[in-house]
Amino acid sequence: MFGSLIFIPVRFSYHPIHFNKKRTDAIHKLTRLRCVDNSEIGKQAMAEGKPPKCIHIYNRRGIGMIGDKILVTIKGEMKKGIVVGTKKVDQVNIPAFDSNNVVLIDDNGSPLGTRIHAPIPVYLRTILKEKTFHKGADYTKILSIASRFV
Repeated sequence: MFGSLIFIPVRFSYHPIHFNKKRTDAIHKLTRLRCVDNSEIGKQAMAEGKPPKCIHIYNRRGIGMIGDKILVTIKGEMKKGIVVGTKKVDQVNIPAFDSNNVVLIDDNGSPLGTRIHAPIPVYLRTILKEKTFHKGADYTKILSIASRFV
């Protein structure tokens, strides 16, 4: 009688709350961002109410955290940027921000603006120094134009 029954072990939960569960403290594709530097294209987009959106993250995870390089679309143009703040983070020594902040950069890694209006985390200094190469992009210029650190 039991020879015809097949028992399949259940390894995964198919409960509805487990589907489409994304992290809220990271940058995904099509995430709206806040441009916090004083570049012309960033100021115009934020004044018009059309904030930049992330269309690609330059890392293996596909999830952007503080210090990651991303590709954004802003006013119909594609620009690169560095994430300098994300929403709620539940880790030690990482400040939580109200919005997802980005600083626009050019291909050489230098920022498009001359000043950053939002405070940036102190530990971003160590992250950007690791990503700076001798003959490559110099991301430490972002730290020099920042006015406040958290």
